Amino acid sequence: MKKYRMHMLIVAGMVGGCIIMAAAKQTGGKAEFSRTTIDLGMVVSDVEKTAKFYTEAIGFKELSGFDVSAQMANDTGLTDNRPFKVRVFVLGDEPAATRLKIMTIPGANSKKVDNQYIGSSLGFRYLTINVANLTQTMARLKKNGVAPVKEPYQLGGNSYLVLVKDPDGNTVELIGPQQ
Repeated sequence: MKKYRMHMLIVAGMVGGCIIMAAAKQTGGKAEFSRTTIDLGMVVSDVEKTAKFYTEAIGFKELSGFDVSAQMANDTGLTDNRPFKVRVFVLGDEPAATRLKIMTIPGANSKKVDNQYIGSSLGFRYLTINVANLTQTMARLKKNGVAPVKEPYQLGGNSYLVLVKDPDGNTVELIGPQQ
């Protein structure tokens, strides 16, 4: 039986290797993306309030931010010649950790969208954050005055989903075990 398992592991490894080689061949031997996580930029009404929510209530860590000059913003099509500052937050210490970039564009007259439900408006509608301990996360949210939209919903086994809203009403989906 041991010999059979070893043979199956070797076969599985060879099949996996063929799949990897086929994927590499499709992209000319190079990975199509240099990083497989994405950064999300979010224009907010109050940067300080939003920074506090994502660090203290959710658990992100803040990194050094950066400035975008009026010239660069105009040349790239980000704004109509309006400079802005970007604050950067991460979920982990890995170089490829997801980054959330928050900013306010002074003088842009930004408008809120209907965030009552995820289908109320078009566009990116929510963030999904997987947590190691939903019970601890819920306690941190409560300590920071953040109430869930509804009680945690059991997905299966000990996996639960709960929704909260950030200061601008954006939906944040938290998924993890209750302990």
